[in-house]
Amino acid sequence: MTDQQQAAAVEAEAAGRGGLDQSELDALVASSDTGGRSVGGPVGILLMLTALAWSLFQLYIASPFGLFNDTLARSIHLGFAVFLGIMAFPAARTKFQMILGVVVPLALAGLFMVAAKDSVAVWWVPIPAIAIAATVILGSPKDRVPVWEWALAIVGALTALYLFFFYRDIADRVGAPIMQDYVVAVIGIMILLEATRRALGPALMIVASVFLMYTVLGPNMPSIIAHKGNSLSEIVNHQWITTEGVFGIALGVSTSFVFLFVLFGSLLDRAGAGNYFIQVAFSLMGHMKGGPAKAAVVSSAMTGLISGSSIANVVTTGTFTIPLMKKVGFSSEKAGAVEVASSVNGQIMPPVMGAAAFLMVEYVGIPYFDVVKHAFLPAVISYIALVYIVHLEALKAGMVGLPRPTPPKPLLAWLMSIAFTIAVICGLSFAVYYLMGWIRPAFPETAGYIIFVFLTAVYVGLLYVASKEAPLELDDPNAPVTKLPLPGPTVRSGLHFILPVVVLVWALMVDRLSPGLSAFWATCYMVFILLTQRPLMAIFRGHSNFASDIKDGLLDLVDGLVTGARNMIGIGIATATAGIIVGSVSQTGVGAALADVVEVLSGGHILAILVLTAVLSLILGMGLPTTANYIVVSALLAPVIVTLGQQNGLIVPLIAVHLFVFYFGIMADVTPPVGLASFAAAAVSGGDPIKTGVVAFFYSLRTAALPFLFIFNTELLLIDVTWAQGIFVFIVATIAMLLFAAATQGWFLAKNRIYETIALLLIAFTLFRPGFWMDMISPPYTEMAASELTQAADATPIGETLRLRVAGVNDLGDPLEFVALLPLGEGADGTERLSAAGVTLRMDGDKVIIDDVAYNSAGQSAGLDWDQEVVRVLKPEPQPSKYLMFLPALLLLAGVVVLQRRRNGSGLDKVAAA
Repeated sequence: MTDQQQAAAVEAEAAGRGGLDQSELDALVASSDTGGRSVGGPVGILLMLTALAWSLFQLYIASPFGLFNDTLARSIHLGFAVFLGIMAFPAARTKFQMILGVVVPLALAGLFMVAAKDSVAVWWVPIPAIAIAATVILGSPKDRVPVWEWALAIVGALTALYLFFFYRDIADRVGAPIMQDYVVAVIGIMILLEATRRALGPALMIVASVFLMYTVLGPNMPSIIAHKGNSLSEIVNHQWITTEGVFGIALGVSTSFVFLFVLFGSLLDRAGAGNYFIQVAFSLMGHMKGGPAKAAVVSSAMTGLISGSSIANVVTTGTFTIPLMKKVGFSSEKAGAVEVASSVNGQIMPPVMGAAAFLMVEYVGIPYFDVVKHAFLPAVISYIALVYIVHLEALKAGMVGLPRPTPPKPLLAWLMSIAFTIAVICGLSFAVYYLMGWIRPAFPETAGYIIFVFLTAVYVGLLYVASKEAPLELDDPNAPVTKLPLPGPTVRSGLHFILPVVVLVWALMVDRLSPGLSAFWATCYMVFILLTQRPLMAIFRGHSNFASDIKDGLLDLVDGLVTGARNMIGIGIATATAGIIVGSVSQTGVGAALADVVEVLSGGHILAILVLTAVLSLILGMGLPTTANYIVVSALLAPVIVTLGQQNGLIVPLIAVHLFVFYFGIMADVTPPVGLASFAAAAVSGGDPIKTGVVAFFYSLRTAALPFLFIFNTELLLIDVTWAQGIFVFIVATIAMLLFAAATQGWFLAKNRIYETIALLLIAFTLFRPGFWMDMISPPYTEMAASELTQAADATPIGETLRLRVAGVNDLGDPLEFVALLPLGEGADGTERLSAAGVTLRMDGDKVIIDDVAYNSAGQSAGLDWDQEVVRVLKPEPQPSKYLMFLPALLLLAGVVVLQRRRNGSGLDKVAAA
């Protein structure tokens, strides 16, 4: 929901009668994701057509034929978002929101008048502020759009479209705005913040307003964060006229990438894939201990492939899973918490990871393929651990699964079935891969058409298979459960839904197309499926009504296009408003000032700065959507973490820092007292939302632990590892995460005693970071005086890195000390090897000074520069394999197993179950 007070009221009502009905759940999702105003008649049709036009526009500019200037596309994108944001979301739901809607525009008017400093006439500035405040006071009903709302929406859209209409004129006067620019920018910023308040709640509007205030009042700030202050001319130019602020990278990513992925998920869900994933998960896992909860985790993971919204995921899958979890013994709060923990993790599940993942492409400067690769392992491990947590809860409560539809297969037959399935999948994968690899060079001009024909043949074949099965219906979760659906028929009934995902993954991973173009082709294939699956299925089943089936397919397509656009309203507005914050950071230089503040607070310790970053993400996440939270925290603290890590001798890849911020951004959807996903789950379960959030937080501790681990062990992100190493890391990390889950849940093979919990945590930590203990036993580096640098370079093995503690100054002239990693190649002696790395030294008394660093050399890449002083040298030393530390860890684990089996009676069975 947009506002926590209203959410609490909804929860109280839901708890009184055991949950909300379907219409109320639809309203819950609408109020948070697509707009709480329901308008019929001509106005409703106009809004529907506007949303449809937005989707069609985005498809056009993403296509290979859509040659469109990026800035102009961003302008139109924001115009649609602001117009629909004002029209779809009512003005205010609470008195607090109403007060903010009045106070903030008036405060901004005063701020802009102060910033003008008599350089331009600003007597008109209060007029739009008063007009916006008046629209809030007058109010707006949920069933119609009053005339003043129309005026606000149209003016807001026109200010966003200003760059589109006057692009050439503006290009000739960048840095010298005219009166027209002032008027449009001031009104545009005010209306954008009003749209933000409506669609996303007050938090992001307040944060953006604070940054604008900081931009103007810099000289009046405390000395550590003070700056010269910026005039209204500079603000207008930076925030609205150029692409440094509102129309910056964040809005560009929303325009180029995010919309298409959201639209793809909406169309896939409209085709029936969401229900298919839920049914498949239940058919495969419903018979296990706590089966509905395990199925909820798996179905939420699959739904996360097509949905970037935590709340929509909770309500979509939770409507079915939560009542069934309660039926097999979970309390309302635990059932809701399982759904929350699994649904929120959908945002970290590749290949569709929510808007923040696409922002990483731009901010980190790596292909989307690499983002997916780095994020894949932690996401899978997190989901496996959640399934195990559910299993532990079932063991503790003595739960049983739902009745099987057929007798279980013998173990040998079950294993043979799994092996055969894996062999078929691998065979098909290799066949497709090498077939595609042969087609492209053989038919470079027509390869796309050939592949489309091949996919279509597979699609028709899968539809024929599906037509022989009964159509999947979404069962009533409140009805008595007599048996589960049969796995085979359930899986076969929707295999064609996998094809668009295959197209998306192939375009991203194999063809290495841009995310936007990949999503475009996947969406096009999804459009083809929506238009053809009904008539083809009817033909195969022998009761075709071709005209009616085509009409139904068209209606599904239009509904999916409209829903996709409405799902993008909040994201489009959030990325634009976050651009104000990013623009303020770049304009004022607050990032460098904040680095000093954070360094003082953390004492220069990397772990302390990570904790501070996590806490800041959680606090901001109480009011900011995940995307905006990620933009703000990464813009402020990601460079600080990298810099402090280097100063502490820890080289942290930038992608690891951005994923760290992202993980804690999504954790905010869980964490009480706000956790919107927890409120949504409690609305379904009828439980207490705060208790649901607390339980979900403990279930999500595994997600909170992973970011700290992959900062210090980047192998978890598959950075610089081979395939064999990646498989080994996956197995070990999964075992470690299961043991961590067992420790935090207080149950392994039996109820843990305190010393067993501590032992499990130690074992898990050792499996995750064996190097921590090995470095204590056998230090990896020998510290040498700076004067021995050439000797250390001579003794360093070829291909190894020499670590140098270097002192110098940063770009602002402030003292700086950091650790540089200098790779060394071949050479006759240390001096020659340093020279080959581009480094020339000179002695200044007893000091070793870097006299010169060759351009584009290994030394320059390591951060070395002339006139820096080498403080000390860390020469690499031979070290036993860090994996030897697994031996004591496994021995300790064996001791815990023995102790718990003795208390547990028939321990062998419990070990097998665990």
